[in-house]
Amino acid sequence: MEAKRAWRRWASAGAATILAAAVAAPAATWAAGRPAVHRSGSSVTLLETGSTLLYPLFNLWVPAYTHTHPGVKITTAATGSGTGISEATSGAVQIGASDAYLPPAHPSTLMNIPLAISAQQVNYNVPGLNGVHLKLSGPVLAGIYTGRIKTWNAAPIRALNPGVKLPAHAIVPLRRADASGDTFIFTQYLTFSAGKAWPAGYGTSVSWPALPSLVAEPGNSGMVSGLKSIPYSVAYVGVSYLNETNAAHLGEAKLENRAGNFVLPVAATIETAAKARVGQTPPDEALSLVYAPGKDAYPIINYEYAIVSQKQASAAVAAAVRSFLTWALTVGNGERFLSQVHFQPLPPAIVKMSKAQIAKVR
Repeated sequence: MEAKRAWRRWASAGAATILAAAVAAPAATWAAGRPAVHRSGSSVTLLETGSTLLYPLFNLWVPAYTHTHPGVKITTAATGSGTGISEATSGAVQIGASDAYLPPAHPSTLMNIPLAISAQQVNYNVPGLNGVHLKLSGPVLAGIYTGRIKTWNAAPIRALNPGVKLPAHAIVPLRRADASGDTFIFTQYLTFSAGKAWPAGYGTSVSWPALPSLVAEPGNSGMVSGLKSIPYSVAYVGVSYLNETNAAHLGEAKLENRAGNFVLPVAATIETAAKARVGQTPPDEALSLVYAPGKDAYPIINYEYAIVSQKQASAAVAAAVRSFLTWALTVGNGERFLSQVHFQPLPPAIVKMSKAQIAKVR
């Protein structure tokens, strides 16, 4: 039911603005003066931009793929899922990376193609407690991001963490400054778990409550650096940055799931959540995996999407797009790639569905 509501609400959560701007842009132009698709002889260049969560995986995939496919060059950019969606829609790039699926009112030629399964952490920098997995819930996080819960020792946080000596210090919540798929799935968790206690809804961009303490940071790397530099802060960070959050000695919360249990985003809890939801995946593969049922299910997981148009500039470009994405679903879904960014592979049935979409690229 949450997945169906997610599909309906997305259209009213900023997606229409992103798509309207993208459709209005000339398909052959580039934002900020970047070049269009380049082909020289038998070589093809593909342009990818978008999700900062997916960016580390693309930077593992691209060298491996181009090593065995020397006629293809692929450029990558971490610009946020909103930019990935808009530039794939306008035709500025061939692959838009996004943690968020497309809204209902998108061009019929545009597809969202899952490439892997990811998750999101909630991290914090609370001096003396970063080695403790504090328990947090959707309603508590909604209270923090609306300003109803102001300090780390507030009663709702104490209730979840009996016996932990919490500081009487103001909480500094961080949010993404860019249009972000991480914001999309984080605010879905708040919407599904906290209900009316979270009035902002969800989207790659939302109308955040006007809090003087709320700090905006660019990208997942910005969220990590913000946490490092701001004591008593809290933020949502893509799991592909787990190595960075560990290296910075930041705290990682156990989040309350739909069954009322508190879990970390490890392989077993991500797989449990995925198994509960992937069977509902429709042919266009637009589905929320957030807040899935299951006593051990981690509550914030998602498909990582390639946003791709069925209509490419040439047969050579289309063939390169099909080849790379098919490689990503097969070789690229191997443990040697996914384990480095803490992603999980797609189930065989979803690989088949993604391949069916890729086959439409011409």
